[in-house]
Amino acid sequence: MDDPRGLMTPLIMMLLLWVTLRCFYQKYIMRNAGLEDAQAGIKIAGRNINNLRYAHDTTLMAESEELKSLLMKVKEESEKVGLKLNIQKTNIMASGPITSWEIDGETVETVADFILGGSKITADGDCSHEIKRCLLLGGKVMTNLDSIFKSRDISLPAKVHLVKAMVFPVVMYGCESWTVKKAEHRRIDAFELWC
Repeated sequence: MDDPRGLMTPLIMMLLLWVTLRCFYQKYIMRNAGLEDAQAGIKIAGRNINNLRYAHDTTLMAESEELKSLLMKVKEESEKVGLKLNIQKTNIMASGPITSWEIDGETVETVADFILGGSKITADGDCSHEIKRCLLLGGKVMTNLDSIFKSRDISLPAKVHLVKAMVFPVVMYGCESWTVKKAEHRRIDAFELWC
């Protein structure tokens, strides 16, 4: 890439600095809010998990109304370092009934699902729609590569390598959060055979 003014290197360095500072602030806020020591959260494999951080998003988790307390602690600690919680971008998802919350006179929206790290998380844990979506995306990649797969100039091992490198990662992105039922397992197997 041609960069006659030499601006790319400083811009990249500023971006890296911004990302690093953001991660530092997130960790600082969570620690000062007491989330690392809090008992509120969800037990997974014997560990208490109450927050997930991905890029610029933070997901707080709790089994009850403790969630509001966690959110208020994070809000207070954020304000101490000059960051403001954006209520319009803040959502609540519950697997059971929940009353609506108000923070600073604004109602926090209750949702049935949300996106975390590119994966759709639903209140009922159903992943069938997410799995179908990923399989459709993988099918689209296969269709886009159709001319390569039909070419007689490219060896079969090279085509297999392309599928493993370009199709399967698209399909399996976020699969760690999936709850796979028998029907979805059959769909995934059928897709793999189709490839």
